[in-house]
Amino acid sequence: MRGYGKVRLLFEDEASFGRSNKPRNCWYKKGVRPRVPCQHIREYRHAFGAVEPATGSKIFAVSHKCDTIRMYYFLRKISQAYPDDIIVLVCDGASWHKNPEIIPHNMVVVNLPTGAPEMNPMEQIWREVRTHGFANLLLPSLAAVLERFFDTIRSLSHNRVKSIAGRDWILSMI
Repeated sequence: MRGYGKVRLLFEDEASFGRSNKPRNCWYKKGVRPRVPCQHIREYRHAFGAVEPATGSKIFAVSHKCDTIRMYYFLRKISQAYPDDIIVLVCDGASWHKNPEIIPHNMVVVNLPTGAPEMNPMEQIWREVRTHGFANLLLPSLAAVLERFFDTIRSLSHNRVKSIAGRDWILSMI
């Protein structure tokens, strides 16, 4: 593909964030059992995320649905972030990833093997966002959830993303 810049390897995944939470372990005074709030309110949004393990760069978007149309817009967002480069996007085999008509001209989508989410470092990025942004926290509204989500992903430095996503087997391919 002549005329393009460099080849970029990105990993993509989706996750839901909302007002339901799971109590997590936490530190507290010795001899005192901590009280951890819990709520089960079915309000949530879907987050799309992609990271580049080599540089630690990240791209996120939030939507009320997770389907082919939203994936189309997210792929366009990634493509516009790197318009002069070829993007190899690695993702799981969700049905909305497989429509060739939604893939931008400068992108190639590679699907991970079925049942191997541990191969996608975005899974660990989601865990980091949940652990550092949402652990043992009750939020009063969906707007507060989204604000907390974006604050948390903004706080993820490039070095932190690289340390989570930059596995040896991935970096050796670049």
